[in-house]
Amino acid sequence: MMARAQHLVLSRTAPARVPARLYARVRRHRRWLVPLLVALLLAQMAAAMVTTAVRQTPTIDEPVYVATATDYLHEHRIRYNPEHPPLGKLLIEAGVAVAGPHYDPSYPGTQGDVGRHLLYESGNDPWRLMLWARLPVIALTLLCGLVAFAFARELTGTAGGLVALALYSFSPDLIAHGSLATLDMPAAGCVLTSTWLVWRARRRPALYLPLAGAALGAAVATKMSTLPAVPVLMGLAVVSVLAAGRGRAATPADGTDSGTGTGRRFAHGGREDDTPRRTVPSALAGPAGGRRRRALSALAGPADGRRRKVLSLLAGMAGGRRYEALSSAVGPAGSRQRTDESADVGPAQDGRQRRGLAPRAGTAGGRWRRVSGAAGGAGVVGLVAVGVVWVSYLAVDPRLRFSPAEPVPALHGLRGRLVGLLPLPPAYRAGMRVQFAFEDQPWQGYLFGHLYTGSRWYYLPAALLVKTPLGLLALGAAGAVALVAVRRLRPAAPYLLLPPGVLIAAAMTGARDFGTRYALFVPVFLAVTAACAPAGAPWPGRRRTAAVTAALVLWTAVSSLRTYPYYLPYANEAFGGPAQTHRLLHDSNVDWGQDLGRLADRLRREPPGERVWLVYKGSGVPSYYGIRAADPRDVPADRVHGLLAVSDSAVAKARGKLAELITSSHPVGDVGHSISLYRR
Repeated sequence: MMARAQHLVLSRTAPARVPARLYARVRRHRRWLVPLLVALLLAQMAAAMVTTAVRQTPTIDEPVYVATATDYLHEHRIRYNPEHPPLGKLLIEAGVAVAGPHYDPSYPGTQGDVGRHLLYESGNDPWRLMLWARLPVIALTLLCGLVAFAFARELTGTAGGLVALALYSFSPDLIAHGSLATLDMPAAGCVLTSTWLVWRARRRPALYLPLAGAALGAAVATKMSTLPAVPVLMGLAVVSVLAAGRGRAATPADGTDSGTGTGRRFAHGGREDDTPRRTVPSALAGPAGGRRRRALSALAGPADGRRRKVLSLLAGMAGGRRYEALSSAVGPAGSRQRTDESADVGPAQDGRQRRGLAPRAGTAGGRWRRVSGAAGGAGVVGLVAVGVVWVSYLAVDPRLRFSPAEPVPALHGLRGRLVGLLPLPPAYRAGMRVQFAFEDQPWQGYLFGHLYTGSRWYYLPAALLVKTPLGLLALGAAGAVALVAVRRLRPAAPYLLLPPGVLIAAAMTGARDFGTRYALFVPVFLAVTAACAPAGAPWPGRRRTAAVTAALVLWTAVSSLRTYPYYLPYANEAFGGPAQTHRLLHDSNVDWGQDLGRLADRLRREPPGERVWLVYKGSGVPSYYGIRAADPRDVPADRVHGLLAVSDSAVAKARGKLAELITSSHPVGDVGHSISLYRR
């Protein structure tokens, strides 16, 4: 029974109130219905991401990543963007290789200069190049949706998996960042994948712990901000190995569910593979409870079978030592049932235990063996993760040369000594020094209409409250409560709550309040957690809970569809929707330079001959898109007449002359909810 409780925490049997004919019809078509629903959900997400990627101009970070990926492709060196490890950019490189851009490796300048030169000054088509660079990230985002579905399905059943996938696929933040050639979505998806594999290790640690380490290494080799997840997932690996040991001790060697008389077997994913017809005593036990059903099942069959089943039942209730005493008192040695521990370790080890040469479960030697095995499992996760980081650098340059285009700052004190001790490539440690230098700078933030210098610890929770659909927030909160409160869900609580909790706690200490992209793992994990909300409801209210869950999922879908195609500036209905986001947040929450092409389309519809003034925040080149505009801050205010276009991040931080120009102008609209238009 314990092996089942580790994974499948929601029964797949139909409620008694559901009409038998309807349920039989659903079961008959389930084989193709579930894959069809999964395909439809992923297809709508893919359509949203691709159409968004086609229309958006490069955001602030994308030219740097694309130029670095192009340098990897042509020069095989670690030169640009050392503050981020190479794996995410190797993913982008796959699309860049298809686009085949012209590249000048001798171009001098910073990584931002090289990115603009590649896109706008090298004879390349930036629309085509950016689309191909974004497509691999879109594909990976869709694959992570399958992981969310599989994770939730193992916890709560097929319906829960569909709930998680629907919430994931309609999340505006995930669509927005999944359609960009950036690193935030790949890193979040790798953390979720690693957590799912560590959870699966509760059944087969030897298979899934190395895979979990590989996924964790992929996250760390994509963004350094995922480093706090390493000790968390190593600790969860210890929990999984210990749980696997307890599961083996509670399950006979033949794989049947001990003492139930049903002969059920479960695959490694926790699904019920085979459900034979129950025996008469087991059927009579029905809903009376697990112990009564096991007791009735134990009375069926021949005498030897009854003796073994009674002993198995008493062993589970009284403990291993009492079981040995009972087995020695009942029947000859030939009819005694072997302990589960000896059944798992094989005949040779079982013989050694009978002769007293090997430690039994519960003894000091057995406990030490379990603890050392759990520690070894955590070590496997850590070692494989470190190995993946090294492999990602070797994939760029097998000789591990590091010649940064810009100076790498020194790092002193305790932080510098700790970074120097990490068993990671020199380029990775140099990138950590760059990141710590960023953290020491005074950045400006903007939250709920207030501009400030520095950071606020509550910025990310507040921004997530604005940027997350209300349906996802409600179901995610209910799912978190169910994970803690409901006994059958409790084993999954640390896996779903600890990784995002530790990561967001670490992100809240950062100095850059630039957007929810620094906490993109929260909606990813929240979608899986939300699937546990209906699973925690009592049976009498299960139909009502299912209706509420469906309504909240539908609300999330409608909210997401209403914001199409402007996913980046999304805000939920409680905060006024995407048109009001710029009054509450700035930077990548609203305006990341993505709407320069849409501004050019809007200006073509304006009366010809009108003077255009532009304050743009982004990496694009306005003149490439046909925008002929001047900066209004470079001339006296009385000479600024015509159409004034200002990026909303600049509006949020406007002071002095720009603030006077905005307040003395008449608002006439916006472009993509990220660029405000005024007329003077």
